[in-house]
Amino acid sequence: MSPRGGGDDPEATAKPLDEIEREIAANTRAYVVGPYAQRRGGGANTGASQRSFAARLDEAVGLAAAIDLTVVEPIQVVLTAFRPATYLGKGKVEELAERIRIEEIGLVVMDCALSPVQQRNLEKAFGCKVIDRTGLILEIFGRRAATREGALQVELAHLNYQKSRLVRSWTHLERQRGGFGFLGGPGETQIEADRRVIQERMTRIERDLDGVKRTRGLHRASRKRVPYPVVAIVGYTNAGKSTLFNRLTSAEVLAQDMLFATLDPTARAIKLPHGARIMLSDTVGFISELPTQLVAAFRATLEDAIEADVLLHVRDLAHDDTQAQAADVQAILRDLGIDPDDGQRIVEVWNKADLLDAAERERQLGLAALKPPASRPVLVSALSGEGMERLTLAIEARIALRRPVYRLVLKPGDGKSLAWLHANGEVLERDDADDGALRLTVRLPPEREGAFGARFPEAERQG
Repeated sequence: MSPRGGGDDPEATAKPLDEIEREIAANTRAYVVGPYAQRRGGGANTGASQRSFAARLDEAVGLAAAIDLTVVEPIQVVLTAFRPATYLGKGKVEELAERIRIEEIGLVVMDCALSPVQQRNLEKAFGCKVIDRTGLILEIFGRRAATREGALQVELAHLNYQKSRLVRSWTHLERQRGGFGFLGGPGETQIEADRRVIQERMTRIERDLDGVKRTRGLHRASRKRVPYPVVAIVGYTNAGKSTLFNRLTSAEVLAQDMLFATLDPTARAIKLPHGARIMLSDTVGFISELPTQLVAAFRATLEDAIEADVLLHVRDLAHDDTQAQAADVQAILRDLGIDPDDGQRIVEVWNKADLLDAAERERQLGLAALKPPASRPVLVSALSGEGMERLTLAIEARIALRRPVYRLVLKPGDGKSLAWLHANGEVLERDDADDGALRLTVRLPPEREGAFGARFPEAERQG
């Protein structure tokens, strides 16, 4: 993130900011409240995410744990109707307020989207800070974003969220630091910034982002000049994307059992078993009910996915809600203009096979075998390395579908042309004739087809 002040406390400035944040969070006793609507006519209305109330609350607790909060208790509240003033009913607010007082709770996380009025009313009733799902995710993003673009995107999304509230959501843990220069500093009793100041800051950030995006655009353009197809890893948060990225690239990307462990795009060039090189890109994890302003703010980090030749949709097959998580990812892909059912472009990676018992593993392999070969899922364990050969073959097969194949003959001693073919495509077959001529079958990236045709007009396209 961008640098933030540490206040006037010399002890605070002596410690790394992340350490200070963890200490304060660990000392903040929190409730996580899941207020979920009962479906009319009885039964649980699991909504678009198709999740049980228990699963949704468990995920919210995981989000709170991602910023090191001490969750005293998760509380599920089943609602028959939403209250405009407090979201919860009056009786439930009073009950929670008493429990908060007894337990000395300093923060309540509401797993829903609160209006500014609802947030302020609940804070007044509870006598402590209240944040909603959006505020919590913003806090996580603020902790995780490491690049300049990521930090700017976080700040812009937060300011947009802040505009209607003008409360110190960013400094909700009352940590002793200065924020972004005008958001709450140590000991402040009220916000001194107004909407005009926030808008001015947003305008400056947008201008800075334009410059950063242009730089990223130049980097992408330079990558496109290299004849490597882009393979992007997408999936629900904590599905094992970064572990898979590390397994395939031997990189050291942050990979932890934690929601939103990765927020900044990472790309590495790797070589597949049959010689093809690809650019592998790790992306931010998706999550159900991601606030629309965050999808927009982080669209830039998903540009590699939008433009990718192949997408690896990583699923946590051992998770109880794997089907619902897959549906959430598919919905976001559609929002990004990507067809999640495009079997020629998307490889479904069924991860965490190491957590399945033998019977369940065989059952999943059987289910995968029922799918058409062109769109068959691949069962893997990114942790143990199981299934990596099957996965790389599937990637190669998808890339091959999008690339033309030619046959041609090179004259004896034409090493320059052979070197060009190796540098700009894949030599699939080679037959050395007695007279020194080379009969070749080559596969090309579409953007090299024109240059190839000009250089080798006698080549014959196959298929």
